[in-house]
Amino acid sequence: MMKQAQKMAADMQRAQEALADVEVEGTAGGGAVKVQATGDGQVLAVTIDPDIFDGPPDADDFEMLGDTVTAALNDALTKARTAQEQAMGPLAGGMGGLGLPGM
Repeated sequence: MMKQAQKMAADMQRAQEALADVEVEGTAGGGAVKVQATGDGQVLAVTIDPDIFDGPPDADDFEMLGDTVTAALNDALTKARTAQEQAMGPLAGGMGGLGLPGM
């Protein structure tokens, strides 16, 4: 039993390390804002199309930009969580319903 638990812990460690190499992209505003993140939830880059504003930006434009960046970030992090579930799901299923958070 202990050997099986050690193997599962090693498998989970390898899966977590592999998630750091998975890249996902979230977008919003029709692609005007893009966020690249890793499968373990680290944000790598935020790219904003310079043509997002149709003239000099005003206060409403900056509010819209903030909302768009937030939406793109949430999209990327949702994709990262999906990658985590796919990578860890088979391993978590072997936990026998231990009720571990995030599994």
